[in-house]
Amino acid sequence: MKYHVGLTTQSSQEIRALNKRYRQIDRPTDVLSFNLNEPLGKDGLYLGDIVVCLEEAKKQAKKHHISLEEEFGELVKHGAKHLLGWDHP
Repeated sequence: MKYHVGLTTQSSQEIRALNKRYRQIDRPTDVLSFNLNEPLGKDGLYLGDIVVCLEEAKKQAKKHHISLEEEFGELVKHGAKHLLGWDHP
């Protein structure tokens, strides 16, 4: 089976609106995941969408003394874990 994921980037303002609408939290966040789990033909599954805020990623990369690319990768992995059923402890 093939798994598919959508990945987009949003500004702080845009992700704040999404966070408020879907999580009732009125502030920007670094990453959001939206589970869909929709079949795509005989051998595919669309897991959902991952939305990353580059502005937040830049702040966090600087704070953690890593590159933006490393932080972006960590956020994508974090979002993917949520699409696969993981939740915060």
